[in-house]
Amino acid sequence: MTWTEPSIWYANLPAFYGAAAAFITDPAGDVLLVKPTYRDHWAFPGGYVEAEEYPHQACSREVHEELGLSIAVGDLLVVDWSLATGPRPRALVHFTFDCGVIAGLGGLWLSGRELEGMAFVSPQRAENLLPSNVAPRVPAAIRARSGRTPVYLAGGLAHPPAA
Repeated sequence: MTWTEPSIWYANLPAFYGAAAAFITDPAGDVLLVKPTYRDHWAFPGGYVEAEEYPHQACSREVHEELGLSIAVGDLLVVDWSLATGPRPRALVHFTFDCGVIAGLGGLWLSGRELEGMAFVSPQRAENLLPSNVAPRVPAAIRARSGRTPVYLAGGLAHPPAA
């Protein structure tokens, strides 16, 4: 067996991006979504994980930057692995965290540069507003929250597949 220098070993491993989002609902179970200025679709509050940052820290930071909301990041609900696609040259591992229930949009503000809208919408409406590869995170997050067990998605599909 040949030993490989660690710097060479690590340089040859695949790299991927990390992102984190907040799953926030209101007391009726409607889901908080935001409308980025730079996309044609809605999204969960959140964003990319920066170097030297854990995913739960990225979630908290992004929600504060986007909405002015300081939140307690709770349980991991969904991990979704997406292969490289379109302009994104690397795979993406996306973490969705339970960030609780809030009673309304009062006290939240939009980051003028990044967001043009926010709303609580029914889970079904959320699935329609989100891109098709992201929409499965809504029922997965609801299931994970109620069952207190994280859900793993591979490209938006449950793994193992539901029976």
